[in-house]
Amino acid sequence: MTSLRVVGGSVDVAIADGVVVAGGAGDAPVYDASGLHVLPGLVDLQVNGAAGIDLTLEPERLWEVAAALPEYGVTAFLPTIITSAPAARVSALAVLAAGPPPGWAGAWPLGLHFEGPMIATTRKGAHPADRLVPPSGDLVAGWSREAGVAMVTIAPELPGALDVVSALVARGVVVALGHTEASAEQMAAAVDRGARSVTHLGNAMPAPAGRAPGPVAAALADPRLVAGVIADGHHLHPTTLAAYARALGPDRLLAVTDCTAALGMPDGPARLGDQRVVVREGTVRLEDGTLAGSAASLPQCLRVLRSATGWSLAEVVGCGTSVAADLVGDSSRGRLVLGARGDLTLVDDGLNVVATVVGGRVLHQSQGGGR
Repeated sequence: MTSLRVVGGSVDVAIADGVVVAGGAGDAPVYDASGLHVLPGLVDLQVNGAAGIDLTLEPERLWEVAAALPEYGVTAFLPTIITSAPAARVSALAVLAAGPPPGWAGAWPLGLHFEGPMIATTRKGAHPADRLVPPSGDLVAGWSREAGVAMVTIAPELPGALDVVSALVARGVVVALGHTEASAEQMAAAVDRGARSVTHLGNAMPAPAGRAPGPVAAALADPRLVAGVIADGHHLHPTTLAAYARALGPDRLLAVTDCTAALGMPDGPARLGDQRVVVREGTVRLEDGTLAGSAASLPQCLRVLRSATGWSLAEVVGCGTSVAADLVGDSSRGRLVLGARGDLTLVDDGLNVVATVVGGRVLHQSQGGGR
């Protein structure tokens, strides 16, 4: 933690001992943000990897991924482990619990997101079919917020799923519904048990029909649900994205990247867990063409969202800051208010990241930043 004054941008911010304070923060260094938008630090709740590192395949490299994310404006995130052998989840929890190595600096992991393995076989997407398992109390016995599990994605129609939802919610875990064929009634039953989110709305789930609303229409209609969307320009058509946004509004639309090891890497072969993928022209796909996460940054997704919706900068940015922080119950992030974490993302008019501040420390600065 350190101190910093950011002046001359859309708002002046003083940070002392890592938190936002009133006044000038004493003799803290000054960052000149003239001409820039000073935003709360971006929060991404679905990060499978970055910089050539896949977290399911190499969970021991979690802190390397975290160190890479400030380049993309991200100051906090949920490392995401997809359907895999149990050892990957155990290792990721151990690495998280051990904390960062000496001298480390980066985006802070808020807990793990286990996306699977309790998902529908017919909607597995890029998840390996041979690793899918039915919901059970034994499987999730050690999963709690205290142990480091912040979010779990589950298909609510699976036998035993509702009891697992209740158990996880009681332990402080955010339950997201996804990779699912659920009916509207099955979605509502899971929400009644405490589920509060939907994982990548419109992907790995059926499209709504007039008499079969399914998970998509159920998510749009239920004000208790926040819906994650991958607005990378590939996972959703712009008209679909605009329709979702109109139904959800900026308070229930959560922008996530679902980024993989491909983030920041050139086109070519890569990995998603145990599987080979190909990165090409902004997409990440299995060899059969199935989309397998993204290569997008969160600012890129916010740009696509703004283009599709016409929303204001504040509305769009909220989808990647306050909506995310509120969902995981972290009131210290997502807003620039007194006492909040001193995490900032400084961008130009095009939402290009100029600088990223974590706990009052400038961890990334593009050429020409801090004039």
